[in-house]
Amino acid sequence: MYVVCAWSSTIELYNMDTYSLISSIDVQGMKFPVDIVVCQQHRQLYIADSHCIWRVSVDGHKSVKWLTVDANDRFVIQSLSLTSQRLTVTSCDPPSLRQYNITDRLETVIELPTCVQWLYHAVESTHDTFIVAHQGTSEDEWKYAVSELFTLVICCIMCK
Repeated sequence: MYVVCAWSSTIELYNMDTYSLISSIDVQGMKFPVDIVVCQQHRQLYIADSHCIWRVSVDGHKSVKWLTVDANDRFVIQSLSLTSQRLTVTSCDPPSLRQYNITDRLETVIELPTCVQWLYHAVESTHDTFIVAHQGTSEDEWKYAVSELFTLVICCIMCK
């Protein structure tokens, strides 16, 4: 089990049976980690650090600032979720989602309805939808909810 704590540059690895500390990984430059996910297939950790995402090798502990959000961009990283090939990044300000493939190329930007005041977390479902935890609904801006978002894919077929 990998653990990160706010205001720390250290990732700790714990034994899942005994909860004893096995080792630590220091990520130079990481300041305020808010979330962590692991890709077992590629043996990489992805750590959200408000305006950047760190990628850390599970085997060699090599770390790299994998993705940086431009200072002029209002996208504030809130949480991460991972499928085998895509990383979903949620922003609390503005409430929106960005989806990246694991080579760091932005694939999709998903804006949420204007009634959503705050976005906490999102995961991609196996049906190409997103399950999101948020505050703000069309009935009440203070109400908390979990909703399913459908992405719209437009296909253009050209006939000869």
